[in-house]
Amino acid sequence: MPESRDPFGAPTRRGLLRAFGLGMVTAGLTHAPTLAETPDNILTEARVLRDPEIPAAGNAQGDITIVEYLDFNCSYCRKLAPGLAQVVRDDGKVRLIFKDWPILGPVSVYASRLALASRYQDKFVVAHEALINTRSRLTEPRVRALMADAKIDVDRAIKDMAANAGAIDAVLKRNNDQAAAFGFNGTPSFIIGKFRVPGVLTTAQFVQAIADARKAVAAKTR
Repeated sequence: MPESRDPFGAPTRRGLLRAFGLGMVTAGLTHAPTLAETPDNILTEARVLRDPEIPAAGNAQGDITIVEYLDFNCSYCRKLAPGLAQVVRDDGKVRLIFKDWPILGPVSVYASRLALASRYQDKFVVAHEALINTRSRLTEPRVRALMADAKIDVDRAIKDMAANAGAIDAVLKRNNDQAAAFGFNGTPSFIIGKFRVPGVLTTAQFVQAIADARKAVAAKTR
């Protein structure tokens, strides 16, 4: 399993992550200011886990959240998508957040913008699944065709993308700023509960990381 790290860059063995700036972390690491002392901190729990512009997949009331930073043209993101989806379905209590981080060129940016625009017709998760489960490299026409095949009103999505360009670009900027602050170097990268996990995981590793995240929550509440 890829090494987990503190979100501010200090390595641990599989160490528990600080709850986005709250409290102490593993022995030997420094104490961070509380959220109240750093209101502009881009790694607050609300900003990372509960961005109001990004609808949740999986169980919206789940006890553990997985955040994936992804690019639709990333072959590794595509490869693990079915396994991750199956783990979330089988578990039943995982809240899944897809954070578009289009780092592989203009088509990736276009795909992310159009997927985010589909939120305005309540089809964000549908758009994500359509784009992440294709086997071919995306082009702008291919993006539109895949979304149309998924019963998304593409003409409306294009209009919504233009009308809400500022809000959509702000989401992408937040995602990029968070990924940079976490120290991620590429896609896919994950936050699983309080673990920071860069890189590709197998199905078994996702299951283990979710179990570890639940143990961390239980330990904190004792």
